[in-house]
Amino acid sequence: MSRFNDYQNAYPNARLTRSPEGVLEIALHTNGGKLVFNGHTHEQFVELFHDVGSDPDNRVVILTGTGDAFMDAISPDGFDFFTPRGYDKIFREGKKVLMNILDIEVPVIAALNGPVLLHSEYALLADIVLATPETVFQDKPHFDFGIVPGDGVNLLWPEVIGSVRGRYFILTRQVLDAQTAKEWGAVNEVVPADRLLARAHEIAKGLAQLPPLTGRYTRIALTQKLRRIIDEGAGYGLALEGISAAEVARSMQASA
Repeated sequence: MSRFNDYQNAYPNARLTRSPEGVLEIALHTNGGKLVFNGHTHEQFVELFHDVGSDPDNRVVILTGTGDAFMDAISPDGFDFFTPRGYDKIFREGKKVLMNILDIEVPVIAALNGPVLLHSEYALLADIVLATPETVFQDKPHFDFGIVPGDGVNLLWPEVIGSVRGRYFILTRQVLDAQTAKEWGAVNEVVPADRLLARAHEIAKGLAQLPPLTGRYTRIALTQKLRRIIDEGAGYGLALEGISAAEVARSMQASA
């Protein structure tokens, strides 16, 4: 069991605030600005979501970004895709972070403050997705690095927007604007950027008024199918990603 005072300031890339009603806001960032995702945040977010899910005083969670993007920048710092033990760490963290998000057993709202070009699966595991007109979705870095998109986007996009659309989105690195994402079922509301967090808190405040067990068990009831999808497919997808990373490493060595 976690307590807010113990983890509130424990994560350098997450700014945590909680209202008296139990609405926890998580703002992802790097040095107070837009998040730059790397191997260190990959590891950090596993524990972050575990602590959030283990705190019985959280009634609703809002996940958002900082600056002009939710998540659109990635650095290789801290990643080791190209050795067995290095990828084993990525493999274990990649599976665990998704289950830890699902183990947040209270309603989760994703407030997407701008582009989501990587790890859009985090948003798709939320119960309510709010976006701004500037929000776009794309799975960019996997094919940029020459590796399989096997970390959950492969499972969740076809589930959310339909099998054919989802596979096209991944294979073509389609840029999906917020309004189209809303029409296809990946976004609930598109709101102006200066109203995004206010709208998220408005919804969260209403949800926080539910009896504690009602809010908690409704989240559980609504995510059972997603839990099965992730449990059955995440490990296999990440293993395929690792095989492709090994081939990229071999090609790099051969050309060196």
